Amino acid sequence: MFHNHRVHNTVVETGGRLLLTIREAATALSICERTLWQLTKDGEIPSVRFGRNVRYNLATLEEWVSKRERMGAAPGQMRSKERVS
Repeated sequence: MFHNHRVHNTVVETGGRLLLTIREAATALSICERTLWQLTKDGEIPSVRFGRNVRYNLATLEEWVSKRERMGAAPGQMRSKERVS
């Protein structure tokens, strides 16, 4: 069974998985992987780490996008207390 989810007007094929790779998450957010990595490094987007592997929770990404839409913020403009945890 295939599961499709829409994040930021982009359909992401998750195959029922809860976590996305950096490539899948960047595609879902319509940003490049380098930008996503920088947002992750800056603590703006939470990630899940398994050793050297980094994954992104789909629900957390959806929440992050919704919050940014409500605030009208550009990347890097959210204060640390406003970040999704």
